[in-house]
Amino acid sequence: MRLPSIRRPSPSMAVAVMALVVASTGTSYATGLIGSADIRNNSVQSADIKDRTIKGRDIKNDVIGSNKIRNGSLKSRDFKAGQLPSGPQGPAGVGRWALVDASGAIVAQSGGFSVTAAYPTLAPMGADVAGLRANGNVYINAGENLSNNGVLAVVALQNTVDQNGDLITNGRAPGEDANPEFSGEISAAMCQPGVVNCAPPGTGNANHLVVSPRNSDGSVTTDGNRKRFYVVVTGDSSDRG
Repeated sequence: MRLPSIRRPSPSMAVAVMALVVASTGTSYATGLIGSADIRNNSVQSADIKDRTIKGRDIKNDVIGSNKIRNGSLKSRDFKAGQLPSGPQGPAGVGRWALVDASGAIVAQSGGFSVTAAYPTLAPMGADVAGLRANGNVYINAGENLSNNGVLAVVALQNTVDQNGDLITNGRAPGEDANPEFSGEISAAMCQPGVVNCAPPGTGNANHLVVSPRNSDGSVTTDGNRKRFYVVVTGDSSDRG
């Protein structure tokens, strides 16, 4: 007796049946078949987890243990505001500054500075040597003891003043020392008797600093070739009264 032949289902029919099975079971199908025991230990990696699906409570409740997170991989953006501890408070008074113009007057500052003597002439050439040291310098009262501070000075750029009459003020004139508007030397220090003597009356103490602008050849600056400069006091200024 010959058995009737059974037709093999077409591919489209097979796909339709499979889709029906999956639709009817939903996620319970996968949930019922795949459990933690079915996943090999240490096999799931970062690439296998959908972005923005792991929450803080997953770590707290040890769903994903904290020992599973690589050190240094979390960023500040991964935490809510206020969750990270604050760092130590920074030091108070990190620095002060003043801008001194070509006449020796303070034209801008962060506060606490005053000029005691600007380019004084305490002695003529060939006379009192100690007093002659003050010529060409600017003496500034910082309003605090500078023993625990740093003192800096720098020539301020100027490109609108023609100091040598060549009509070039952009600093690009060829030749040595051809750009006095940009060049020059400057030094600064705290007044400290026996180390840095300051001649003008009332300046021989640690509350004062002296700034010595010079031309490129080291000569003392005079009216017409003086420049603006910045002076900066760094460090702790908590003792400023």
